[in-house]
Amino acid sequence: MPAKAILISIGDEILYGQTLDTNSHWIAGELDSLGIRVNKKVTIGDTREEIINQLEESESQADIVLITGGLGPTNDDLTKPCLVEYFDTHLERNEEMLKNIRSLFKKAGREMSEVHEQQADMPAACTPIANNMGTAPGMWFERNGKVIVSMPGVPYEMRKMMSDTVLPKLSAMFIKDAIYHRMIRTVGIGESALAEIIKDWEDSLPSHIKLAYLPSMGTVKLRLTTSGENEQTKKEVQEQIDNVLPLIKKYVYGFDDEDMEEAIGRMLKERNLKLAIAESCTGGYLSHKITSVAGSSQWFNGSLVPYSNQLKNEQLQVDSKIMEEHGAVSEPVVLALAKNVRKVFKADVGVSISGIAGPGGGSEEKPVGTVWIGYSDEKKTVAKKFQFVRDRNINIGYSAVAAMNMIRINLDKD
Repeated sequence: MPAKAILISIGDEILYGQTLDTNSHWIAGELDSLGIRVNKKVTIGDTREEIINQLEESESQADIVLITGGLGPTNDDLTKPCLVEYFDTHLERNEEMLKNIRSLFKKAGREMSEVHEQQADMPAACTPIANNMGTAPGMWFERNGKVIVSMPGVPYEMRKMMSDTVLPKLSAMFIKDAIYHRMIRTVGIGESALAEIIKDWEDSLPSHIKLAYLPSMGTVKLRLTTSGENEQTKKEVQEQIDNVLPLIKKYVYGFDDEDMEEAIGRMLKERNLKLAIAESCTGGYLSHKITSVAGSSQWFNGSLVPYSNQLKNEQLQVDSKIMEEHGAVSEPVVLALAKNVRKVFKADVGVSISGIAGPGGGSEEKPVGTVWIGYSDEKKTVAKKFQFVRDRNINIGYSAVAAMNMIRINLDKD
């Protein structure tokens, strides 16, 4: 039988919403790549009763229990003492872990206290896991063929420990179920509309190929999943992708792990084109997305954030009379911005965004969420109006996606 895993995140700060749990998301992806199925993710607070109860429940339900958080040197970090109690063991100072902690303090030029030395006190029933990025070692327990691993909650410490030690050991120890995923990434269409278009195709899928709709801000991913990663499986899934693509081709921007900004970069690079951006209400967010892709200097010349009308006029030569007559959030303004930013930055493609992100600033004619996006290349300059929602951050995110989709659509036309 394939191995089953449960992930436990410990920390009041996660429950209070003060810290985002990115650890379980990352761990689940890594286990999936090994063919280990995650059956459950649980977040609990820093209390003895909750930790002990969750350990009992998880060990009874899974082969692998991976815990993050609660390993610091302060009194509110209860994971280690709870594990000592749970496994009916005691603490012993581990000289190898102590040496490792001292080395980290020496490299950082910091004084080490007794509290930090106590980080090397490990449950006698565990195999310590060195933490080369911090002072809290991990703990590997085995009992009745099952594994319980406790790791720091600091993401970069946990990831290093997982990559170097935990994942290789789990891979060698457990029978894995080869899980095969393919992803079709779409933009510009909602989940319900997409489902209606591909209904007949979905109904005809073989029973062993499962389809999931994964909507996010402005995009929907179609995930095809089956067991057994071999050439026949890959061929069969690809045939299903080939069958559905003619129905949704105009909405598809990429496959598998390719994000929207990566797809735009790929398209610009393939056509040997340079991009420039003038964005107002998004405050540089679109430029951030574009430049988050390695190698983006090959297709991105630069951007301006002309938030004020004065800068729109002085830096990008948007006629003040146009802004007075139509307002900054208007078709004429984004057309001028897109066309002029392309010329100023000597780019092949110019994109502009101007809108009312909110929560204030709206009117009956232009309510919050009104956004105009412009596109310009040597052949055409066009604009489109969007009406999003009343939430500022959501409007910024949707605007960036919509702008990238305008680039995709117009490049596909050429």
